[in-house]
Amino acid sequence: MTTTTAPHPPPVRRTRPAGPLRALLAAVVLVGTVLSALLAAAGPAAAHAALTGSDPKDGAVVATAPAEVTLTFSEQLAMGDGSIRVLGPNGSRADSGPVRDRSADGRVAYSVGLRAGLPDGTYTVAWQAVSADSHPISGAFTFSVGAPSATTVALPDGEAGGGTVGVLYDIARYVSYAGFVLLCGAAAFVLVCWPRGASVRSVQRLITRSWLVLTAATVAMLMLRVPYTGSGKLADVFDLGGLQDVLASKTGAALVSRLLLLGAAALFVAVLIGAYGQRVRRHEAPVPAPGGEPHPVDDRREDLAFGLRVGGAVVCAGIAATWALSEHASTGIQTGLAIPLDVLHLLAVAGWLGGLAALLTALRREPSLEPSAVRRFSGVALGCVVVLAATGLYQSWRQIGSWSALTGTPYGRLLLVKVALVVLMVAVARWSRRWTARLEAAAAAREPRHSECSRCLEARAAEEFARTPEAGGADDVPEPAGAPAAAGPDPGADDPVRAAQLARQRAAVASTARRKARDADPVRSGLRRSVLVETGIAAVVLAVTTVLTATEPARTAETADRAATTAGSSPAPSGTRTPAPAEVEIPFDTGGTDGRGTIRLGLDPAGQGPNGLRLRVTGPDGGPLDVPEVRISLTLPAQEIGPLAVTPVRTAPGEWSADAVRIPMAGDWRIRVTVRTSDIDQTSVDQNMKIG
Repeated sequence: MTTTTAPHPPPVRRTRPAGPLRALLAAVVLVGTVLSALLAAAGPAAAHAALTGSDPKDGAVVATAPAEVTLTFSEQLAMGDGSIRVLGPNGSRADSGPVRDRSADGRVAYSVGLRAGLPDGTYTVAWQAVSADSHPISGAFTFSVGAPSATTVALPDGEAGGGTVGVLYDIARYVSYAGFVLLCGAAAFVLVCWPRGASVRSVQRLITRSWLVLTAATVAMLMLRVPYTGSGKLADVFDLGGLQDVLASKTGAALVSRLLLLGAAALFVAVLIGAYGQRVRRHEAPVPAPGGEPHPVDDRREDLAFGLRVGGAVVCAGIAATWALSEHASTGIQTGLAIPLDVLHLLAVAGWLGGLAALLTALRREPSLEPSAVRRFSGVALGCVVVLAATGLYQSWRQIGSWSALTGTPYGRLLLVKVALVVLMVAVARWSRRWTARLEAAAAAREPRHSECSRCLEARAAEEFARTPEAGGADDVPEPAGAPAAAGPDPGADDPVRAAQLARQRAAVASTARRKARDADPVRSGLRRSVLVETGIAAVVLAVTTVLTATEPARTAETADRAATTAGSSPAPSGTRTPAPAEVEIPFDTGGTDGRGTIRLGLDPAGQGPNGLRLRVTGPDGGPLDVPEVRISLTLPAQEIGPLAVTPVRTAPGEWSADAVRIPMAGDWRIRVTVRTSDIDQTSVDQNMKIG
């Protein structure tokens, strides 16, 4: 049997990568080293909400037991019963009642009431909750009533979300991101750039395994969520009661929604590699004679492809939204704009990085990959890079907030590493585009006489290799795939062992022929190496992105640091520096109508001698609350001074002031404010302030 074949380039020897490629490989190693150093310097990932203040403060000594303990945070939390616990010196519970939301006027605060008649001693406050972007937060501190004492309560030395459970959850998070990127990116590569990939076994395996990986990782995250945000014990994975609480949370709803969307994605994958792949395979049937007519256009296949593109885009956007609605984009400023832009960002990541993985798979396993498919992906990747740059710039501004945070926080430093990696990827992609242009030029020079489908090229390569001495010479030429069987007896018809041996030989010959055809083309080999480097960098980018999702945003970190510095600053002894103005916030609740609010009291200069006092009363909505009466007293328990009565004067609705408030000496003063909201509703609240 004779076959007309297009000439193949002569075999070439494998050589070391060219100079530019070696430089890129060295750059990858360098960036990896810098990344490791930065991660080591950054320390463990912080939660995305931080404690910015408390009343009483950490380590404070108060004369009498407060009515409640209040904690202030940098952002909203999911608080439940038992999220804040107060333990007495003997380890018994000193809190009573549920956790109450005291947030007002942009201040995020939660409180828990204390039992009446608490004895003197050291009390431990421990809390554990979940931030608005799904990450757990926990901590503890102590305060003392009367005087410090010994306590049987040990402060927890671990953090919520740590330990073995935290490691497993972080691995599942990374694997879920990778599965999403590969699933959506590979499917987009097939439908947009290379429809014939739907019938290629290696690409089919990539898509199906990505779906399995994403599904398994999502189930693992859902099961690990109970111990991850709770006890931290791996045995609580099967705690059904805790699982019900997780399902009622925002993150639990997002994970369940992702599983439902993955059910729809399973149908999409089945149609893509099933009905659509069969139509592609039927369309690829070899042309019976050289110079035959090109394959006719299959309108039904085109309609099916259009439906798959639309349906696949909807499913992938829905899966991406499960991250956007439950993590960084759902908190902070401008969430209405941040969520859709985050969805676009994730889709662009999948289109670029997942498409790269599919292209690398095709270059390694499919010698007949058309140059036009590589060129189309090059255009798609360029569009994804533009979307990534635009959405990433906005998200960076939203999460960073200032130039100092870009280099002064772990989040900012990791973001700089990610930007450097993306720039490096773009440089490698440009190198890949040069190889793509060479591949197209070589394909145009060959000018094949008919459509070069995979079966034609595999059969041609197998026949050529079979005629070489390595395969036994030209006397034993296997029939090309799809060709009719030659007449005559089958040497293995009566011997099953011989038949199996011949089948293995034919498979080995075909596999060797494919590898020979793949490696014989230096342009295709250069493109494959370039895409391999690009894919390796993409894996590192994906890892950095996953770490970023578990790191406190720079804007939040700086806000928390400023608040903690302001709340925890202790002035030096009198005479060593000029006193600075001080201000405290004291929430109150008289129990009557319009009886809740916040008192903001400031002293200027907050030092020994005369001071100016300014007081502002606001309601739950942050607006001025015009109360009938406010009285103030100051006491210095350490020196048994006071109470010193102060009668402020009303200057405007909700605003009071007093001049020449004389402070006899520096120290930790207790300020008591009595506020009356009606003829019968009033309350007194205390707060400590460092003066002098």
